[in-house]
Amino acid sequence: MLYYLHMQFTAVFQQHGGWFLGWIEEIPGVNTQGKTMRETKRNLKEALELVLEVNRERVEHDRPKGTAIRAKIRI
Repeated sequence: MLYYLHMQFTAVFQQHGGWFLGWIEEIPGVNTQGKTMRETKRNLKEALELVLEVNRERVEHDRPKGTAIRAKIRI
């Protein structure tokens, strides 16, 4: 599991019936649900980590072979 330090996202939570819905405003597709707010927060963090990890793997796989310069950017 990858950990991204110094990154901050906006989580939005909304109760809908007996469920809590949660999503990340800045990254489409990162959303989840849970029976409690605590469960929803935990699920949302896991969903965000998975999306970031998969996106990184996809970019590495699709990148043209050859010399590439990779650098960390802190936000």
